[in-house]
Amino acid sequence: MPEGIFITGTDTEVGKTLIAAGLVATLKERGVDVGVMKPLESGAPSFGSAPIPRDALYLKEIAGVIDDLNLINSYCFQAPLAPGVAAEKEGVEIDLKRIKMQYEELKGRHQFMVVEGAGGLLVPVAEGVLLPELIKLLELPLILVARSSLGTINHILLSLFYCQEEGLEVKGVIMSESTPDADPSEKSNAQVVAQFSGVPVLGSLPYLRDYAGVKGNRAFLAQIFTEHIDMEKLLQGLGLTGC
Repeated sequence: MPEGIFITGTDTEVGKTLIAAGLVATLKERGVDVGVMKPLESGAPSFGSAPIPRDALYLKEIAGVIDDLNLINSYCFQAPLAPGVAAEKEGVEIDLKRIKMQYEELKGRHQFMVVEGAGGLLVPVAEGVLLPELIKLLELPLILVARSSLGTINHILLSLFYCQEEGLEVKGVIMSESTPDADPSEKSNAQVVAQFSGVPVLGSLPYLRDYAGVKGNRAFLAQIFTEHIDMEKLLQGLGLTGC
């Protein structure tokens, strides 16, 4: 069984956490022991002076794991900035080797890992370091998450071109509806991306404001994910066809 997948996006707020959680929920429903990691989180709410890694907590809840939150989330910042920028602002040095060690520990506990990035694909994660360096360090293929609306073709194709140039393996693209408003381009965007990239577009999740009706309900989230994502193609790409 392959060890895991990295979930990244074309931008911030494109639905990475929801899609990561949907994948976790679906795999759990199929009997896979899934571990989760959100190594870098910024823009986190605070309790007193301590930032709360909301996305990491959500993934932990959906996965139903007992792993320590400090393993799942290596660094958390209050400032709504790229992790590398937020770290510099707070005088924190992000150590990618530490993240790698924590990932290896979690990987040793679970059959499969779902790791979610922060922001978009080319977000700074440390001084002079962009997110792809972390993806390479973890030696994981990735799923690219993007908005389904007008303009997404450009963002997706640019991101996929960069991945190809950097030798990053992309297992597929998943789109998500970021607003409730209808967009006539959504019907053709997936077809155009697949045509020009050769990367499978696995589907598009509908708009779910604030994870409405989903948070804490793993079975329902798995149902939504299965209804809108080509699970056969996704599982084949992940090497999980027996699940």
